[in-house]
Amino acid sequence: MADAEGDVLRGLQIVDACAAIPTLQMGESTPNVATDMDIISYRIPLGVTASIAPFNFPAMIPLWSFPVSVACGNATILKPSERVPGASMILADLFTKAGAPPGLLNVIHGQHEAVNFICEHPDIKAVSFVGSDPAGKHIYKKASAHGKRVQCNMAAKNHCIVMSDANKNKTISQIVGAAFGAAGQRCMALSVAIFVGKSKEWIPEMVEAARMLKVDAGHVPHADLGPVISPESKQRILDLVESGIKDGAKIDLDGRGLVVPGYENGNFVGPTVLSGIQTDMKCYTEEIFGPVLLCMFATTLDEAITLINMNPYGNGSAIFTTNGATARSYVHRIEAGQVGINVPIPVPLPMFSFTGNKGSFLGDNHFYGKYVRLLHFLKAFQLV
Repeated sequence: MADAEGDVLRGLQIVDACAAIPTLQMGESTPNVATDMDIISYRIPLGVTASIAPFNFPAMIPLWSFPVSVACGNATILKPSERVPGASMILADLFTKAGAPPGLLNVIHGQHEAVNFICEHPDIKAVSFVGSDPAGKHIYKKASAHGKRVQCNMAAKNHCIVMSDANKNKTISQIVGAAFGAAGQRCMALSVAIFVGKSKEWIPEMVEAARMLKVDAGHVPHADLGPVISPESKQRILDLVESGIKDGAKIDLDGRGLVVPGYENGNFVGPTVLSGIQTDMKCYTEEIFGPVLLCMFATTLDEAITLINMNPYGNGSAIFTTNGATARSYVHRIEAGQVGINVPIPVPLPMFSFTGNKGSFLGDNHFYGKYVRLLHFLKAFQLV
């Protein structure tokens, strides 16, 4: 429930930012650029944009997109995940009750056919997507081929580095929350912890902290994590955990086989910790998208940074340390788009942009912040 409330709150922060977006919509002008001539730049709405949203944040991701598009003067189409269509319908209903005219926000449902319609229709000029790698690559290729502007946030493998000078108790608490909250089903979830030097001695305490988390139905009070989205997702998570064990990883905490009383057929996976992970293991190369933390070991900060920078994904990363020089070095050397210092999930506030990079993002203009307006405007120049 806490994750769901956070989903709504973070979306509403984007709406707040959109209320002040006119300061980002101004064009430019230069008088007397030549004899008797001024130059004026206008920002003109594209017309119609579209957003394809994932299941894991059914309120926040739609609110990342359609309020911005509407505030920039466009009509917009929203296609929610077929697994969780209800939140988008509630948002559309509230938007209508707030006074939005018919046709400004349009919700369509479906899977491949609906996605291809958005990618191909000539009146849709820009497409926003958050979701899996295969879908993102398909949408980027298809929509770009039809002349559309596209932004796709895709898979991730977010790492953190744990230095031995970090605050142990706070670090353990932060890692456990970031790795297992929302059952690990978020693109900014902490997937890999690299323990440098003696910090690897903290793993048993971290495992005990994870073991104390309460797994239950999401609406049950004080539940720390709920089920994963589907039986297929659960099976995929279990298969990747099993592959890690077969490849030589040690299972320090096993969340497989968890049964929640009253929900015996639920898609539950308990917090799971694997250590001794190597970069060629399938559980490392693929995004698990579940409550599974992979632990790696390094002898130096340089070695840990090299490990992270070799990974094809670049959504977010974090370091836990009390040394300012170490933190500063990390910020400037790491290749992830969003970097946290003692902050495990460094998601920007709405006045900044969500800046995943490398294999986690396809496109030119990121979500929200001052850059997002470029996705929704056609700039026009006029010489007078």
